Amino acid sequence: MRVAIIGAGVAGLTTAKVLLQAGHEVEVFDRTPDVGGVWSRTRRYPGLTTQSPKAQYSFSDFPMPADLPEWPTGAQVQAYLEAYTWHFGVDACLRLETTVTSVVPAGGGWELTTHTGTTYRYDRVVVANGVFCEPVVPDFPGRDEFEAAGGKVLAGTEFLDVEEARDKHALVVGYGKSACDVTVPISGVAASTDVIARQLLWKVPRKIAGVVNFKMLLLTRMGEALFRYRFLRGVEKFLHGPANGLRRSLLNSLGTVSVRQFGLAKHDLVPSGQMEDIVKGAIGLATEGFFEGVESGEIRVHRDRTIARLKAGGAELSDGTVLPADLVVCATGFTQGVPFLPEAVQERLFDERGNFALYRQIQPLGVPGLYFNGYNSSFFSPLNAEMAALWIAADLAGALSLPDPETRRADVAAQLAFMDEATNTHHCRGTKIIPFSLKNADEVLADLGLQISKLTRASHWFNPVAPSAYRRVTPQLLARISRNEVGDHGNPREEASRLPQR
Repeated sequence: MRVAIIGAGVAGLTTAKVLLQAGHEVEVFDRTPDVGGVWSRTRRYPGLTTQSPKAQYSFSDFPMPADLPEWPTGAQVQAYLEAYTWHFGVDACLRLETTVTSVVPAGGGWELTTHTGTTYRYDRVVVANGVFCEPVVPDFPGRDEFEAAGGKVLAGTEFLDVEEARDKHALVVGYGKSACDVTVPISGVAASTDVIARQLLWKVPRKIAGVVNFKMLLLTRMGEALFRYRFLRGVEKFLHGPANGLRRSLLNSLGTVSVRQFGLAKHDLVPSGQMEDIVKGAIGLATEGFFEGVESGEIRVHRDRTIARLKAGGAELSDGTVLPADLVVCATGFTQGVPFLPEAVQERLFDERGNFALYRQIQPLGVPGLYFNGYNSSFFSPLNAEMAALWIAADLAGALSLPDPETRRADVAAQLAFMDEATNTHHCRGTKIIPFSLKNADEVLADLGLQISKLTRASHWFNPVAPSAYRRVTPQLLARISRNEVGDHGNPREEASRLPQR
């Protein structure tokens, strides 16, 4: 089949690689001049690093170079993804600096139009534009006055050169990972650096007590099992039953260590609630140098406050505090949207609360021929995206035996309801699966009738999950597809021949 993929980030690239290997004709569209998505040089803010260590933030069959640091920089990740495209021949499929403006159903396939007005026809479309694609910048009262006096307001992904902050009075709005990441380099050159935090979040140390890598606790199956999932099996029943007190103590002791290690109490930066509540907000890895900057006074955090208004040369906070300001960097989240799809299609993508209603985070219900990848933000984003790509390849080949549409619809509704409760609705409109990254991979593989060995899975209970453990899954699926084992779905090649070609 001819398949269009929108987005050349992690999800788009691995989807292209898998579909090429499955024999499809693929084209990948991206508006940036390079691959990488959030890692593109066009949106890579100073201080950007991975949240997961390199061994976990990699594809199963293409490990990161051994000489990279444990938490690679944005430039290093982009270079890794670029090498991935060359290694697997995806570079020949790229249409960079090309914005997709319209994707509409047409005669059993899809018509895709770009900013140049050129229209292409495809049999299938995969949306991989990313859940961190369009930044949200608050509409601050007084912004016009602030900017007329020479001030500047930028989204975090628009702040590309730390020299823009040199000798400026800088405000960073937000307290998530990107806000803390960008604050550290700014504080090294700015006249003053203030962080405006509407809500404090728990921060997990990279090295707990300065010794134990956090991946040993949270990037294992045991670490994931500490958070109650929709279905409890095996050891999980024990952890959330007779051992519930011990489970809670394990999580909350991590919070106690964080308070002591970062000196949070001294600086009035202890978040409300307990570490167990991190799943209800965002699990943030502490940025190296951030709390050290707080301790030295180079970084000042204003908790539980917002910017009430901007004015010439300054900002007034919600408690009446007035701060000098020349530069405001907003790390205030992203909007998840698909503006290139027509309204009639979009109406079928969302539930009544505006959440993406996607089966396995991949398949919209009632929109045949359309798939999503990357709408499963996780600790193991490359691995989860790779597993989703395999699911798509299997479905294209007619090699999936799925429940009927109503059963799938009910499952999607139940999953979203569960995530509402588990994360207090902080799941990015249904696109964030943290902390249940491995549950998602397990469910996708179960649909495929594939799985890694029981011995390897058992080892992952106490050792960080290694994506390389999944490296045999792709060839196993491709072998099945090549043998044309498609069950009751007929011959995929015959199906493809009935679809419109360009």
